[in-house]
Amino acid sequence: MFGPGLQTSADPGTAIEQTMERLPQGTRRLAAELKSPLPVQLLWDVLTDYENLSRFIPNLSSSELIQRQGQTVRLQQVGSQQLLGLRFSAQVQLELIEFRQDGLLQFRMVKGDFRRFEGSWQIRQRPDGCSLLYELTVQGCLGMPIGLIEERLRDDLSSNLNAVVQEAHRRKTEYRNSVAL
Repeated sequence: MFGPGLQTSADPGTAIEQTMERLPQGTRRLAAELKSPLPVQLLWDVLTDYENLSRFIPNLSSSELIQRQGQTVRLQQVGSQQLLGLRFSAQVQLELIEFRQDGLLQFRMVKGDFRRFEGSWQIRQRPDGCSLLYELTVQGCLGMPIGLIEERLRDDLSSNLNAVVQEAHRRKTEYRNSVAL
C-alpha cells in the first residue's frame, strides 16, 4: 500500500511510510503510517483529546468540540501556516465517527474552506506495539493552487503523525513520573 517517500518519525528506529495519489480536479489522496511501541489506548486517548489537539498538532490554530452524540463528534478547527511568505488559513467543521473497538476515527468536512476534506486515523495492534495510519483526501477550493501546497500536505501528514506520537510519549512519561512520586 505504501511506496517511496520514507521519512523519519518521532520514534527512534521507525520511519513514516507515505504515499500520495493525484486524482482529477485538484484532488489528492494521501496516506502516512508509522509504527510505534506505544499502547493503542494511549494513542487513542491522544487522538480523541479534541479540545487539546491544537496544543501539539503543528499548524492547527484551534480545535473546538462543538457537539458529541454517542460515537459522533463535531469539531470546529482552524489551520494556519506560512506558504510562499504568505499566511494561509483554512477553517473546517468536521464530523467524526469513533469506532473505538476498531481503533478507527473517520472524519469528513461538513462545511469549510475546501471542496473536499475527509479521511481517517487508524490504530492497529501489532506484536511489537502498534501502527498509526493517517489517510486524507483533500480537494482545494477554486483558485487554490494545489500544486503549490502538495509538498505542504505531505509534510503536514508526517508532522501530524509525529506530533501524536510525541504527545503520547510525553503523557506516558508524565504518568510514569506522577506514579513514581
